[in-house]
Amino acid sequence: MNIHEPITIKDITLPTRIVMPPMATSKSIGGVIGEDLVEYYRMRADNPLVSLIITEHSFISPEGIANPKQVSIARDEDVPELKKITDTIHAAGKKVFCQINHAGASAKNPFPHLNVDTMSKDDIQRVRQLFVAAAVRARKAGYDGVEVHSAHGYLLNQFYSPLTNHRSDEYGADCIENRTRLHEEILKEIRQTLGDFPLSLRLGGCDYLEGGSKIEDAVAACVRLESWVDLLNITGGMCMYQRKDNRNPGYFSDMSKAVKAHVTTPVLLTGGIKTVEDANRFLEDNAADLIGIGRALLVNANWPE
Repeated sequence: MNIHEPITIKDITLPTRIVMPPMATSKSIGGVIGEDLVEYYRMRADNPLVSLIITEHSFISPEGIANPKQVSIARDEDVPELKKITDTIHAAGKKVFCQINHAGASAKNPFPHLNVDTMSKDDIQRVRQLFVAAAVRARKAGYDGVEVHSAHGYLLNQFYSPLTNHRSDEYGADCIENRTRLHEEILKEIRQTLGDFPLSLRLGGCDYLEGGSKIEDAVAACVRLESWVDLLNITGGMCMYQRKDNRNPGYFSDMSKAVKAHVTTPVLLTGGIKTVEDANRFLEDNAADLIGIGRALLVNANWPE
């Protein structure tokens, strides 16, 4: 297996196995997309090795904004703006997924009622509805798929991690089934609403912190949730998108390899991979089915030149 071997996700065939993962650019103003952001994606879509772009996390509600310059998918009027990005990426012959997110307690101006431990059942179900509504907007905006963000310390990751979830009801306790219950409800309803529309989950599967989620939790969560998704995007949890104990290329590969061994859904590995040689090495080692090239593409749209 190498980066030039095609792969099919749902009914989408990608000619290469290189993915540009979601990375915040802070180029939006008031949630609205500007020409500089469109140009940013155009340049990377023109890269012949990139077959899929997952755009930066878009907020699904004003209360869930992580950054004042974050892109919005919270309103119906955002759809024409988002279409500027999808049209641009499609013009280059590439596929594009939209990542949707709620920051929860990590929001720029956190709402007290959105603390995982104190959220009411009504609050939880309202968040579920917000994710579904955002997914519908993503399809209307021309995206080829949608990715639900549960990583890097944001709301769904807060439900998943034992470091932040201390609930004693069916959405908490020391139980993967409970800590991923909201994930399943969201993914299931998106699937029921949008049918065969490709669906990805970005899972911060391991916190790599004392008392946090472990690799075996990531495996159990992916086995539980894979029937609802077409792609598993594996990354860090409360440790964010890096590891303090490992700076080597592919520093989440121990987790992605463990997950891949237990699922049939394609697995995407990101984290410090900067060369074609390393990308091929992780594919050959069965650590993943696709490789995310993040900061190397952020810095240089013409990677690997």
